[in-house]
Amino acid sequence: MFNVVSRIYQPTEGKITFDGHNLLTARPNSISQMGIFRTFQNLALWPGLTVLENVMVGAHVHGKVGIGKSLLGVPAIGEDRTMATEAYQILDQLGLAGIAFRRAAGLPYGTLKRIELARALAGRPRFLMLDEPASGLAHSEVDELAALIRSVRDQYQLTILLVEHHMAMVMALSDHVVVLDFGRKIAEGPPTEVARNPKVIEAYLGTAA
Repeated sequence: MFNVVSRIYQPTEGKITFDGHNLLTARPNSISQMGIFRTFQNLALWPGLTVLENVMVGAHVHGKVGIGKSLLGVPAIGEDRTMATEAYQILDQLGLAGIAFRRAAGLPYGTLKRIELARALAGRPRFLMLDEPASGLAHSEVDELAALIRSVRDQYQLTILLVEHHMAMVMALSDHVVVLDFGRKIAEGPPTEVARNPKVIEAYLGTAA
């Protein structure tokens, strides 16, 4: 679904509406301009760029020069300075200011996940899709990430769509939960209600022998 919303996949039927607009009739490069951003399950950062530069990439959707021309060296000194300032402020809010000028290559996995979140925030999202942000993290890192997502949601007044297999994190963060089992919806509703659903318990916890 994330790939359909972000126009990586083209569905054969149906429509997806956001703020009154049918996203499937919109140009793929206009999705971010509507305020829709995402992170990826598999990290999609530039290892050779600094942390700050990676985050600045997310802000180029609002620039006049664009990311392609900027990487080619087209002059945009004032624009880049503004983006750098905003990107650094986001990194500071996420506790990453200390590594802003380090290259992304070689940084811990949990840190890279935060950098990807920072890059999405640099685009000034209204609707943020997080694709398994806890994947590959230790339990302590998952708890820290959950607190960070909650803080980001409230601070930026975001609507967040989270795809995640870490059930404790899902239940702690979500207002509304949809449960899929091999692509089929088996439950939907408030977290406390979904957690008691027999189909959910069977699918994710198994049944007693």
